[in-house]
Order: sequence, then structure tokens, then C-alpha cells
Amino acid sequence: MTVTRAISAIALIVAAPAAFAGNLTMPASEPAPVYAAPVAEPAPNLVFTLRGGVATAPEYFGSDDYEFGPDFGFSLNSLNVGPLNFGSADPYYQPEGVGLRGSFRYIDERTAEDSPELDGLSDVDATYEVGLGIGYSSQRFDAFADVRYGFNGHESFVGELGADLKAQPSERLTLSAGPRVLLGSDDYASTYFDVPTATPNFGAYDADGGVISAGVEVGAEYRFTENWGVEGAVTYDRFVGDAAESPIVENGDRDQYGMRVGLTRRITLDF
Repeated sequence: MTVTRAISAIALIVAAPAAFAGNLTMPASEPAPVYAAPVAEPAPNLVFTLRGGVATAPEYFGSDDYEFGPDFGFSLNSLNVGPLNFGSADPYYQPEGVGLRGSFRYIDERTAEDSPELDGLSDVDATYEVGLGIGYSSQRFDAFADVRYGFNGHESFVGELGADLKAQPSERLTLSAGPRVLLGSDDYASTYFDVPTATPNFGAYDADGGVISAGVEVGAEYRFTENWGVEGAVTYDRFVGDAAESPIVENGDRDQYGMRVGLTRRITLDF
């Protein structure tokens, strides 16, 4: 009986692992899902802002009569072409530090037909000044130095220096104010301030280039959306140097005032 019980116990011990083998086996784990990594969208090649509106300014440089005309503006937000990569395509990007900037100015035509006192002087076609500059930007202060070349009217170089203190009462509204200095080449000064031969109203005069005017600009910008906004400014400039001594200016006013307001549109291009 004792032998029989011993054999039965041994058989039970040997059989137990086989009986519970299925319960002790861990189920095979499922493979972890694989997700594709997000692909970053390439930055657009060119982002710039155009301004178009209306402005009031003297009929010509030195005039004491004012007129309304078109207003145009251009600013370069970012450029990403080959090795050239600066700025940002983010519509709410606030630049900090030193960087390149675009520059544009429109000058209306000057004709004796519109201003009879200029009889005897050559007419000057409307001019489109295009150029680049270097600017410094921060939250409260901006400064810039631009160089532009004129097409169609005066065909010469001009430079502009400026700085602004800024305030931002809200996320959409920015206010600015600061000095401006305009410099022009000899060709620029000759185009607008020379009197080659005496006329009934002006004695002969030969103007040289240099500092043309100094003044101040007060501006405001309001953004409706990331692409649309409105911008305006009031300006005061005073002719200095040879420009101030030109008979054209002495016959009019060396103090020049201006005002402009226009819509702004941010444009993005890929190519």
C-alpha cells in the first residue's frame, strides 16, 4: 500500500507541469504601431508686403501748394532662394536685431502745365525708387539706412536714414515716431533743384548733392488679419544745404508737410 501511494504521488508531481503548461504560457505581444514622421512644409521663397492708398504732399519739391495723389509702399518680409535666407514667413514675427530690408518710394511728376511758375524748367516724369537697406529692429526701437535708385524720372541714387521709437497699445496696433534724413547724389539734386538758365521766375542755379532734407515722421499701423492691415503717417521735412538755397525752394517753402494712408497686403510666393 505504501509503495502504491508513493508511485501515485510521483506520477502526480510529474504530470502537474504538463497539466498547467497552457496556463503559464504568456500570450505573444502585438507589434507596436508605426507612425510616419510629420514632414515639415518648406518655407515660401518670398514674402513681402505692399501698401496702396492716397497721400497729400507738395505739388513738387519746394512748392507751397499741395495736392492729393497715389501712395505706394513695399517691405520685404522674408527671402528664401538658394543661399539667400533671411526674415521670416510668420505673419506675426517680430524681427530682432540687424537684417536686410526692401525700400520703395514714388515721386509724382513735375510739369509746368500743372505748376505754371515752373515755366522754363524741364518737366520731370514720375519716378519709382527701388532699393535695399539695413535695419535694426527691437520691441521698442527701430533704425534703418536705405539706398534706392530712381527709374523713369530722376535716374540717380538717394539714401535715407531714420529711427523710430515704438509703442504697441494692443496686439494689432503699433505706433511709431522718429527722425528722417534724405541724401541725394549730384544728379538727384540737379534734377529737382537746378535752374540751368534763368527763367522769368528763377535765376540760374547749380545744386550739388549731399543732405537734401531732415525731418520727422509719426506713423500708425493696424492689422485686421494676418494678411491685411491699414497704415498711415504724417511727415515733416525741411530742406537744407544746396536744396534749401535753390530759387525753386526760395520761391515756395522749404518746410514740407505730408500725410498718407493706405491698405497693406502681405503676399506669399513659392517658385
